[in-house]
Amino acid sequence: MTRVLIVDDELPARERLQRLLGGLEGVCVCGEAGDGVAAIEQIRELRPDVVLLDIEMPGCRGTEVAASLPEPRPHIIFCTAYDNYAVEAFELRAVDYLLKPVTRSRLEQALAKTREAAPKLPPPQRFLARAGERYVVIPVADIIAFLSESGLTKLCTRDREYWMDPTLNDLETRLDTAHFFRISRAALVRLDEIKEVAPLPGGSGQVTLKSGRREEVSRRRFRELLDRLAT
Repeated sequence: MTRVLIVDDELPARERLQRLLGGLEGVCVCGEAGDGVAAIEQIRELRPDVVLLDIEMPGCRGTEVAASLPEPRPHIIFCTAYDNYAVEAFELRAVDYLLKPVTRSRLEQALAKTREAAPKLPPPQRFLARAGERYVVIPVADIIAFLSESGLTKLCTRDREYWMDPTLNDLETRLDTAHFFRISRAALVRLDEIKEVAPLPGGSGQVTLKSGRREEVSRRRFRELLDRLAT
């Protein structure tokens, strides 16, 4: 799912983009901002995949927003009524430059470019996690699960637990899907660590890992998990 942040100082323009995106499969709007300063804050907090960014706005221009973003940064698609910023926009590594009124077909083309531009990085082989005041390097081969608890992420090995900064959403995009599976909003587990799967009333389930740890499987993920384990 591609998460999109809409940035425009005009409400009708934001509402139009909302409607256009609502008709596209695999896309969701994660937030909106009405000026450049709010855009920078929203990008930092929400970490969208794509930003649809107006240029002429109060506070600071969209080009200034794009220039201020640290790496890794979201894909930028400028949506503006002005054609005189195009050179500057592409110098800022914009994926596309759309003139208003934006059409659905043109927006689809721009979003397709963001998917093509996504880097194909190899899955990480190790993670950095906290153990008290120390940071330790954990090989991926030692990890049996990642859990979300009270807004924090817990990395679990067979005999230890650590805390780390990336969210489960971040981890899900980086991990090798041949080895890890998201069983719920709160848990990502290593497939070959699963010892048993038990159905629960209502269509959900529970996995028991080889370590003895038990985690709930959401109803939406239960059938897919069984299919993955059967292949």
